Amino acid sequence: MVTTAAECRTMEEIRENIDRIDIALMQLFAERWSFIGRAAEIKSTLGLKADIPARVDEVRANARRNAGALGLDAAFYDDLWARLIQHSIEHEARVLGEN
Repeated sequence: MVTTAAECRTMEEIRENIDRIDIALMQLFAERWSFIGRAAEIKSTLGLKADIPARVDEVRANARRNAGALGLDAAFYDDLWARLIQHSIEHEARVLGEN
């Protein structure tokens, strides 16, 4: 198994590695989602709302900083994280009966 992009010599190797990484990303998203579900449970017991703007700002700032530190387009990943966050808030709002 090729471990870096520079080691790839064929498009097949590139595609295999992209597919491998996509699976790993989905596993991480699934793990993240489990924490979103648990957050909704805890928020319910604490009487918190699904949308906590200060936390949203913090998570988006983290995404921009982390992306930039890795040489990625911070604006793109900020947008992607904004969508992840909004999806999470909508889920938590349903769980909390806010809708």
